[in-house]
Amino acid sequence: MSGEIDVVTAYWAAAEERDWDTFAALVAEDVVYEAPQSRERVQGRSAYVRFNREGFPGPWHLQVVKIVGGNGSAASWISMTDADGTVQPGLSFFELDRANLIARIADFWPDSYELPASRSHLVE
Repeated sequence: MSGEIDVVTAYWAAAEERDWDTFAALVAEDVVYEAPQSRERVQGRSAYVRFNREGFPGPWHLQVVKIVGGNGSAASWISMTDADGTVQPGLSFFELDRANLIARIADFWPDSYELPASRSHLVE
């Protein structure tokens, strides 16, 4: 993989497949994830993989609508379908480090919501 778009494409493919080893290999050891609407912040590769693996159980699916990127940054628009069939768009902004690993992620979802109690132990 060489470009930002390729890295983010692989990231979303690994998430959809629940391939947590590949997912982990795409993020930096000191990755920082933030979801401003719910005030969630997760730092570090192992914590971030755990956040995704445990924090979002169930048969959800995602489809990439569009990814753009260049100069060490990328942005994606995805469509997420929850277990109950609810579809939500999501916007994610990525910063990559010199090793072409994802170093920062900021996620935005259409509606603000409170931090679910089921994930409170997974975030800072």
